[in-house]
Amino acid sequence: MTRWAVILAGGVGSRFWPLSTPTRPKQLLPLVDRDPLLANAARRMAAVAEPVNTLVLTNAELRDAVARVLPGIPVENVIAEPRPSGTAAALAWAASEIVARETANGGASDGVMVCIHADWAIANEAMFASTLRDAAALAESSGSLVTVGIVPTRPDTGFGYIEVGAAVEGGFRVRRFIEKPDREGAKLLVDSGALWNSGIFCWRAADFLGEIRQHTPEVAPALDRHATARASRASRSREEFFAFVKSISVDEGLLERSSNVLVVRGEFGWDDVGTWAALRRACVHDSAGNVASGRTHLLESRNNVVHAEGDAVVLYGVEDLVVISRPGLTLVTTVEKSEDLKTLLDSLPPDIKNIP
Repeated sequence: MTRWAVILAGGVGSRFWPLSTPTRPKQLLPLVDRDPLLANAARRMAAVAEPVNTLVLTNAELRDAVARVLPGIPVENVIAEPRPSGTAAALAWAASEIVARETANGGASDGVMVCIHADWAIANEAMFASTLRDAAALAESSGSLVTVGIVPTRPDTGFGYIEVGAAVEGGFRVRRFIEKPDREGAKLLVDSGALWNSGIFCWRAADFLGEIRQHTPEVAPALDRHATARASRASRSREEFFAFVKSISVDEGLLERSSNVLVVRGEFGWDDVGTWAALRRACVHDSAGNVASGRTHLLESRNNVVHAEGDAVVLYGVEDLVVISRPGLTLVTTVEKSEDLKTLLDSLPPDIKNIP
């Protein structure tokens, strides 16, 4: 079995404004430690697949910046999506690329894709790698689409959930996927043994393409046209493929439609670094629960998130605040409000919103 790592590194991460911008999105920022989130993701995946077998999918505008963050990954493995088209199309393109590379010299296509996102925090990296290797082995032996469901530590309304069905050797059948619930729904799901939907996927590239053709009409026609072009040695560009697909997530477009999905339980301290508030879980904090970086001083203050670039930030006698300071701009909000910055961003005048 040949293992391939596929890292999804597109998007801007607007919930990390004002630090995250279109030219410096959150996956390129050192939010959890001194390294960018993307560099951390690539380092973890080195325990699963060789750098030459690691593909990174990102926005066309970010390709050069991503390549600079990942000098150990061959530059041709940093794949630019011409336009945002959803994870189903992105992973289908990656799978077709894997199949093409494996069969280029007459070899068999048996590669297993291990797919992750670039913006996570992982507490136990050894267990993370071990779980992904187990999931890859299950995908190889069963021919199924395998996902890793995280054992919840709290009833979180920010994540989707997976209801677990009958046990199979190495994992469980997926009964159904559930979108982000309300607080009561999340508690009921956790109590019933449901898992967080992490977005970690493992499957043989050829099996995945077969399932896409069967269940995902938003992508399948473009995939078939692309395959025909390859077979006839005609030139068919990546731009044409992504222009022809309809945007849809792999969860909605395939996993919720297929009956061939298994789940493996994961317990390795996973967290989706999706908001400033999430840094209180993902980062080392002081005895008062504060997470601070840069030139900061906090006195009689609790449970704050502070990031200072340039000028110093001082907090005295406050709690549950998010304070982000960078040259030309300072954001002050509450931890609760920081979970949803869209309302704020929509209200900002361009001269503030687009400060470089």
